[in-house]
Amino acid sequence: MALTRRRLLASTAAAGLLVPASGLVASRATATPGLVRARPTLTHGIASGDPRPDGALVWARSDTPARMVVEASPLEDLTLSRRFVGPVLTPATDGTGRVRVTGMPPGATIHYRVTLESDRGTRSQPLTGTFRTAPVLPAPIRLTWSGDVAGQGWGIDESRGGMRGFAAVAHRQSDLFLHSGDTIYADNPMKDTVDLGGGQLWRNRVSAAKSDVAQTLDEFRGNHAYNLTDDNYRRFAATTTQLVQWDDHETFNNWFPGEIVANPAYTQEKRADVLSARALQAFHEWQPVSPVDAVDGRVYRKVSYGPLLDIFVLDMRSYKDSNSDSRVPTGGHILGDRQARWLVDGLNSSRAVWKIVANDLPLGIVVPDTTYGDASAIEAVAQGDDGAPLGRETELARVLRSTRGVRNVVWLTADVHYTAANHYHPDRAAVRDFRPFWEFVSGPLHAGAFPAGKLDRTFGIEQVFVHAPSTPNVGPAVPQYQHFGEVEIDPVGARMSVSLFDATGARLHRTDIPRE
Repeated sequence: MALTRRRLLASTAAAGLLVPASGLVASRATATPGLVRARPTLTHGIASGDPRPDGALVWARSDTPARMVVEASPLEDLTLSRRFVGPVLTPATDGTGRVRVTGMPPGATIHYRVTLESDRGTRSQPLTGTFRTAPVLPAPIRLTWSGDVAGQGWGIDESRGGMRGFAAVAHRQSDLFLHSGDTIYADNPMKDTVDLGGGQLWRNRVSAAKSDVAQTLDEFRGNHAYNLTDDNYRRFAATTTQLVQWDDHETFNNWFPGEIVANPAYTQEKRADVLSARALQAFHEWQPVSPVDAVDGRVYRKVSYGPLLDIFVLDMRSYKDSNSDSRVPTGGHILGDRQARWLVDGLNSSRAVWKIVANDLPLGIVVPDTTYGDASAIEAVAQGDDGAPLGRETELARVLRSTRGVRNVVWLTADVHYTAANHYHPDRAAVRDFRPFWEFVSGPLHAGAFPAGKLDRTFGIEQVFVHAPSTPNVGPAVPQYQHFGEVEIDPVGARMSVSLFDATGARLHRTDIPRE
């Protein structure tokens, strides 16, 4: 049988860090002898997420069934540490697992060590990292955010520094990193090289999972695994506490519930509901998140970060209506009734000085869906006509109207692959009864960058700043068009400063927002 490129990739993927699910042994009795290791190995680094005042989630992955053990302490040498015995990591979860660390002091840097223990008594080499617990008293806060990783065919080129955006984010030493979705591009296969022109090539590290669209659970898992083969990503994940949400490319481009995918590359499964269920399982396995923390057991949740900040992480993917039905005057859904009520109630009852809404799709930027050749199909919220609310805009109007008494609300997003500072005001809008607010856009972190999109003035958007290329799919070989943002809140909450950066670490813009 011919040795195809895909077959070769599959046979060699177990080398180095990228150990596929098939490399995990289900039991010692049936294991292939060549796959049994003398000691378990942490294959893809460690990560932390969803902090609380007394701890955070710690994530890891093993190459063979082994128990995950975490030791944590506020002291760098891990003296006086607490020991947390976690689950046995098995092929059922692709070798991944999480432990919630508790009992730590609030508002502190916590040092932790992860070790795997096999049933033979052997232990893995440990890996160490840090996370920040949420404060309980007023204190300065630094949050970074971005989205869009390994998209449009742009993978890991070690000769060009790999995923340099993650190194730039890690350098900021933020308390939290909000990953605003498109954490993977399950629908974007990669080629070995990308022609940069002038005789220059971008040379992708490749894997079996990234050589075709993801349709099976293992292929979705492999997309997450791919990102964690990058040195910058692993160093970032070990030292930065994350809040992770999802968007469309964790499944496929522009998907909505009930859709039948039109892309002919999907030969095994075309139902969005089936593909998204597999994608969601892989997401929960490979990210430092837990479904028990979400309101619906999926993605959307509130994270309280002391008296100065509440963060509302949205899911604008799982409950949206059809993209082709998005202009109906009778109303539409981008959040769904339950999530919209949760957001309204949460904002109205929040006692935090500042409220961040993490929206994985922008509000006033028109994002068309050209998948089916329907010029009226819309992927996000804005309809593009500047007039009275239509479709999903009606749901946003209800949320804004119902929270017009809430002060100091800021929205953060990615998705459109450029960075911008957008201000919304009823005096410029077709909708009048809402409180003015800011929305900041920043991305991609490691993907193709695109020109700025059209604005819809239904909610009175004004683009105060934008940084975007003039041509599409400008990749990470030009780091000036890879972006992330940063939020800083002063110790008493009197001011929020929002800065927009490129992947070189250069600050492009800053907005200072005084407390109302």
